[in-house]
Amino acid sequence: MNYNFNNQLLHYGKHFIDNSDIKEVIKVLKSNNLTQGNTIINFEKKLSRKFGSKYAAVLSNGTAALYLVGRVLNWSSKDIIITSPITFLATANSIVYNGAQPDLCDINLNNYTIDVNRLEDKIKNHIKNNRKVKSIIGVDYAGHPCDWKNLKFLSKKYNISLINDCCHALGAKIDGNEKYAIKYADIVTHSYHPVKNMTTGEGGAVLTNNKIIDKKIKLLRSHSMIRNNETKKKGLWNYRMTEIGYNYRITDFQCALGINQLKKLEKFTKERNKSAKFYDKLFKNNEIFQIPKINSNISHAYHLYPLLINFEKVSISKKLMFEEALRKKIKLQVHYIPIYLQKFYKDKYEFKINNFPNSNIFYSREVSIPIFYKITKEQQIYVKDTLYKLLKL
Repeated sequence: MNYNFNNQLLHYGKHFIDNSDIKEVIKVLKSNNLTQGNTIINFEKKLSRKFGSKYAAVLSNGTAALYLVGRVLNWSSKDIIITSPITFLATANSIVYNGAQPDLCDINLNNYTIDVNRLEDKIKNHIKNNRKVKSIIGVDYAGHPCDWKNLKFLSKKYNISLINDCCHALGAKIDGNEKYAIKYADIVTHSYHPVKNMTTGEGGAVLTNNKIIDKKIKLLRSHSMIRNNETKKKGLWNYRMTEIGYNYRITDFQCALGINQLKKLEKFTKERNKSAKFYDKLFKNNEIFQIPKINSNISHAYHLYPLLINFEKVSISKKLMFEEALRKKIKLQVHYIPIYLQKFYKDKYEFKINNFPNSNIFYSREVSIPIFYKITKEQQIYVKDTLYKLLKL
């Protein structure tokens, strides 16, 4: 079969913008407020309604969201924060930004999220050695939620705050509930980067049911500037700052895009699931491949389609396959290089590779193949045929 994609690269993921998105952004661009206006407040209200939180604070990106979570929880050098090694750098970096001690817990090989059994062993070991585990950051990898029921149980049992890095899982469900994240976690973070299931270009959010946390986040995102009736007594221009803050604000026109994208999230997620099921059919009958597994009570968001390839049983290396696929106009990706393999973390925190057997297997095999809203079956077949050819299957 001949394929013609106008010589364009077939990326592992990409955004979808239509005329309705553009119109909503233009409305704000023609308005009097490009930033710090009512569109931001409106977006926050719609996020809260959609995902079931009492409060939402939108920010410049998902990294800012993770960092500010550590600030409001007062992480310090005495605190251990545990997360998954299979995540983007921002998750672990947010711990370091706040001066806390990162620790990593291996994943399970069913859905590639944090292994709750290993996690409890790790918590017990820290307690035995008089170290305080203050928070757990669960990562809903690729769009499959963690075992949040058991994570919640552990958080209560050991008095540990629970954070959902939900950046991959916008549109996912547990037991049919798309509001699961805030049901189980104390704080939820989002990212609206263009390859996510909905986008504001760059952007993120912190969702919580805690009014004090929300108020603190919203103060920190704008230089910790306080303007109220008390400050106005000294002059209408007056404000005060009692602690260091940041410029982590998002614009109104980004939020206009976000509001319109949020309307389409269910449709986006439904189409990603259709595409994933088609990939399942294409790859399930060859033992070289392992398609994503989904727990029976889960609705996957499929931010990614992580296909595991057993490179030990084929005659081409992962590196060469990526290079050859790119020549065929398919841009594959790996999500992610495990945190413990990064020189900074390996040297500073002395993580041992042998402590992460599942993550090692996963990293050696994981390939993120193209999945996005509006990918065609023809394009998916092309991906399958190209991989089969390169792997000589």
